[in-house]
Amino acid sequence: MNHQRSVRISKYLAKHLRHEPERIGIVLDAQGWVPVTELIEAAERHGFPFSRAELEAVVAGSDKQRYALEGGRIRANQGHSVRVDLGLPPAVPPGRLFHGTVARSVAAIREQGLRPMSRHAVHLSPDRETATRVGARRGKAVVLTVDAAAMHRKGHVFRVSANGVWLTDRVPPEFLRFPG
Repeated sequence: MNHQRSVRISKYLAKHLRHEPERIGIVLDAQGWVPVTELIEAAERHGFPFSRAELEAVVAGSDKQRYALEGGRIRANQGHSVRVDLGLPPAVPPGRLFHGTVARSVAAIREQGLRPMSRHAVHLSPDRETATRVGARRGKAVVLTVDAAAMHRKGHVFRVSANGVWLTDRVPPEFLRFPG
């Protein structure tokens, strides 16, 4: 499978496993899972056919491990705008985590902190490099440092997704360090 086809399938999965399952007539269970056969049949009905082998190759080849295949079902590991319970237990975060954003968002973040916006949780990266890549998707990246240890001591709950993304409800401004 060529790279372009792989990217198209991955974007299709993101759209329908994270944001609009109803658009192709699939129903995610409470934890975000859908049977692979239902997904493949729905995609074919809606004019975007792909094989199970292509699906498995996209999941296995995802550098960010966006999806999980378990038995005969699949789900997105995080980033949902539809309500799902990923069943992730609370976890003790490392001392520092990072968040990639862009300059135009910094003023609002200084005032309000990090909020989940259209997602169910704020996404934090375990290292500066990953946060830089995340922020660069929308322009020149600005990387914020989160004092996760202090947040945890104050009772904020953290969870870590299957692909290493740290999730929390919000990050108040007092726990953020801004560059420069």
